[in-house]
Amino acid sequence: MAEERGYPARFGFGTTPTEQELAGFFAIAPDGRRLPPGRGTYTQGQAIYADQCAACHGDKLEGWARGMAMPPEMAAMGDGRLVGGRGTLATPMPVLTVESYWPYATTLWDYIKRAMPQATPGSLSDEDVYSLVAYILGEANILPKSAAVDADSLPAVTMPNRDGFVPDPRPELEIYR
Repeated sequence: MAEERGYPARFGFGTTPTEQELAGFFAIAPDGRRLPPGRGTYTQGQAIYADQCAACHGDKLEGWARGMAMPPEMAAMGDGRLVGGRGTLATPMPVLTVESYWPYATTLWDYIKRAMPQATPGSLSDEDVYSLVAYILGEANILPKSAAVDADSLPAVTMPNRDGFVPDPRPELEIYR
């Protein structure tokens, strides 16, 4: 297929990745496949959030710390707000947050694990990520603050805008299997 497009199937440089190198790449499916073991609570997440997340997302998940200049790269992505915005997507000024936009709680876990904290992405333990998810979903009133989050409970969370998306008709990707 590559040759049909005018370039070789192999380029003759690079190396084949090892199993250990490939272990760093993952994708968490909406149904929770590939979620690792671990567990987190709202209280644990509250402490981790204060230490690792509040500088960018605000003390109360409200967005970039007020009174500070927002870096241009953050301005392009919104204001870093994590909660609020329900019912705003069809308005002229939609507020895109975990609460208003994200269709699956497992996507929140996946994103935090891959991309946060911004200065050291991928540095949080699985338990830290479960705890942050419990905290964010608790603050958004999606889960009770007493709920624990793990690989079994997270896929069962119904996000407020889960039905606000058109299903993807493409075949499932191998990475999700």
